[in-house]
Amino acid sequence: MSSVSNASVPSRLAGLRDRFNRRDAAVLQNLARRHWPAAGPVLPRLSRSANHGLLWFGAAAGMAAFGGSARARRAALRGIASLAVASAAINTVGKGAVRRQRPALEGVPVIRRLKRQPVTTSFPSGHAASAAAFATGVALESWGWGAVVAPVAVSVAASRVYTGVHYPSDVVAGALLGVGAAFALRGVVPTRGQLPAPGRPPADAPALPDGEGLVVVVNRESGTATATASLVRDALPAAEIVECSPGLLSDELEKAAVRGRALGVCGGDGTVNQAAAVAASHALPLAVFPGGTLNHFAYDLGIETVADVGSALASGSAVRVDLGRFRPGPQGAEGEPGYFLNAFSLGVYPELVRMREHWSPRIGGWPAGVLAALRVLRGERPLEAEIQGRRRPLWLLFVGNGLFQRVGPAPGRRHNLADGLLDVRMVHGGRTPGLRLLAAAVAGPLTRSPMHAAVRRQRVRISGLKPGTPYAFDGEVAHSGTELTVDKLPEALTVYCPMPV
Repeated sequence: MSSVSNASVPSRLAGLRDRFNRRDAAVLQNLARRHWPAAGPVLPRLSRSANHGLLWFGAAAGMAAFGGSARARRAALRGIASLAVASAAINTVGKGAVRRQRPALEGVPVIRRLKRQPVTTSFPSGHAASAAAFATGVALESWGWGAVVAPVAVSVAASRVYTGVHYPSDVVAGALLGVGAAFALRGVVPTRGQLPAPGRPPADAPALPDGEGLVVVVNRESGTATATASLVRDALPAAEIVECSPGLLSDELEKAAVRGRALGVCGGDGTVNQAAAVAASHALPLAVFPGGTLNHFAYDLGIETVADVGSALASGSAVRVDLGRFRPGPQGAEGEPGYFLNAFSLGVYPELVRMREHWSPRIGGWPAGVLAALRVLRGERPLEAEIQGRRRPLWLLFVGNGLFQRVGPAPGRRHNLADGLLDVRMVHGGRTPGLRLLAAAVAGPLTRSPMHAAVRRQRVRISGLKPGTPYAFDGEVAHSGTELTVDKLPEALTVYCPMPV
């Protein structure tokens, strides 16, 4: 009795499979007989455009180039990465696991059929997987862009049934696999929204509804500053807006600090650096409107749009942050100290940062870092310097204002901008600078090896420098004397910042 029952299991499974296939084919034929308004000239073309992911690569390029924000670029990059994970799963596992033949085309009108029929197995649909993966990846970073992409993704998936190259279940399975790939990637590389909010000691700052009492200085030659300034005028009609060239920036910031209750700045990190020094010296709160290419400082505080700053100004929401300091400053031993909000660096890093920031908006931060390392290290020699009393050859010395956390394979966002610490990273001299720099980037913070080290410090003393050695701070480049001291002014700056919900 038991053997008969066990022997009937395969036949029962085969019967269930046959009934499922017949119903799947019946649904396909029913859909083939139906009239799809306006689908004829659209869906076949859309299906062909998605071959090899070309449609999604084009969409990602458009988002990155014209999206106008870091969020759009992150969404584009995550969409492509999710698509890559889904494609790998389809090609290595999906197509080989279930070798299902393509549907018969007799019931599909000729006008709907693709000119070139696919030759791979039918289950699951690779087009549906790629569409769902891209749309889900985009939505995980930006709901707005996800809403734009989703109808196109649904149309691509529907086009595979409309043209008769897939059964409905192939499309459903492919879409589920694509969604799963996007969420699997998120488990490995968190989205910006998953990361913990930065440490934010609250600060007292005046509420300035509509920007009344705020003077905003705009560097008109910085990134998207001019376009951003227009948004600021619309959002804060009572604010005073002053646009100027980089040469007049320092003077205009000083004048604005005298007549305003708060100082506003619109530009990139170098522009914000100058404004921060002025605001700290006048004990004024600073309102940062991201108008540069990368805007590291603003984004690490969760400020991505004019609306973010406007809401903080209206409620008087502000935080205290540390201000990095190096002495002597860019003016030499007799001048004022220099300050940095993001990072100070020596060695190949100044040139590496310049090249990375040039390429990262186009290809992403991690690929741009690798490209910059390969280009910069050709023909370069290590820097000779004495760090904390020990002389050593270095390819680079990086000092971050606060500990940089890892977002994916490379150091990224800071979770606490008022930790009182410097994130010090060194890549030691040797015959393989490219390998050493790459290993340091992958290893992340707080590591030690024969090639690189990363530690926390409150102060770094650098001596034995060759006069005129270039160094970088917040995207600006200057030249040193023989000695430098880098430390911090804890919680020296107050910045308007929206509080997490």
